[in-house]
Amino acid sequence: MKSVYNLLLLTFLIFFINANLKAETYFLDFNFILNKSKAGMKANKELKTELDEGIKKLQEREKQIQKNEKEIIQQKKVLSPEDYKKKINTLRTKVSSLKKDRNSILETVSKKRRKARNTLLQELNPIIKSYMIEKKIKIVLDKKNILLADEELDITNDVVNLLNEKLKSISLN
Repeated sequence: MKSVYNLLLLTFLIFFINANLKAETYFLDFNFILNKSKAGMKANKELKTELDEGIKKLQEREKQIQKNEKEIIQQKKVLSPEDYKKKINTLRTKVSSLKKDRNSILETVSKKRRKARNTLLQELNPIIKSYMIEKKIKIVLDKKNILLADEELDITNDVVNLLNEKLKSISLN
């Protein structure tokens, strides 16, 4: 009789805890919020424009370097060995500078992207906290860490709407 009582008590506790967690656990998609909120989309657009402009300038320089390389190759027989070596070294310096500038542009955009992400997350945390208090939510998980879940537990759109009301854009500088 005692084992039946313990089994019923255990079943009741598991059911009660499970029902409690289900009602108080929700999830949201942070990547969606970062990419589809108004501030996130503006930041992404600005970063893409900056990256595209930088790459375009680098491509122009690269074409000029290729043109110089062809000229040097054509002049190889006419030039003295010292002049040829000087021109090759100058060309190598230009190529090295181009690589450094490319890395610099990529690093700058990457830093700005991290800064924008951190700013957005700083603004997002109080919004999520107040939403949790209002809706009596105990746990909010990131969607990427969930294998399967009921879509009714997804609060992403609600949070995006609240974020859009509070934050219109992010300063990237």
